[in-house]
Amino acid sequence: MKKAFRSLSDSAREIKNLRVLTVCAVLAALAVALNYVASINIGPYIKIGFSGIPNQLVDWLFGPVTGMIFAAALDIIKFALKPDGVFFFGYTASAMIAALIYGLSYYKRPLNFWRVLITKAIVAVIVNIGLNTLWMSMQGGKAFFALLPLRALKNAIMTPIEAAIFFLIAMALKKACIEKLIFRKNK
Repeated sequence: MKKAFRSLSDSAREIKNLRVLTVCAVLAALAVALNYVASINIGPYIKIGFSGIPNQLVDWLFGPVTGMIFAAALDIIKFALKPDGVFFFGYTASAMIAALIYGLSYYKRPLNFWRVLITKAIVAVIVNIGLNTLWMSMQGGKAFFALLPLRALKNAIMTPIEAAIFFLIAMALKKACIEKLIFRKNK
């Protein structure tokens, strides 16, 4: 519990760093671009995309508080640029909860594939399958349990794929010493 509070406190300080804000802006632009070119809608209730990877990078590099602010702002920006139905704050809350989970799991901790896979699975169950299916049910008037099987199947397939992609990108960035470049003023 003490580590979680320290992560929150350290992450809250990150948002004041100009380099952090600059990296967040670049990752936001990447997420918006990925939202346009790398997302596929499979019917009204299933969407496959990779625009969440920049969110996870922010959570890993800058922690849960910065990640939650980034996730909320980016969710609103992506909706404003590419509206998909009516804006619903539940999805913004889901993005913030996912950022909290990723940030608490990744920030200032050793990153390995199993940590990424387990964290991604937790987010998939709580946020993607649980909360987001609830929001879809509330918005679309379809029964929660009618939407659940297809959404669970999609997440069961995509979770290991997304975990592997994020892990490979994070390791490539780590090898390129991105952390030292971003935080060189602090080291």
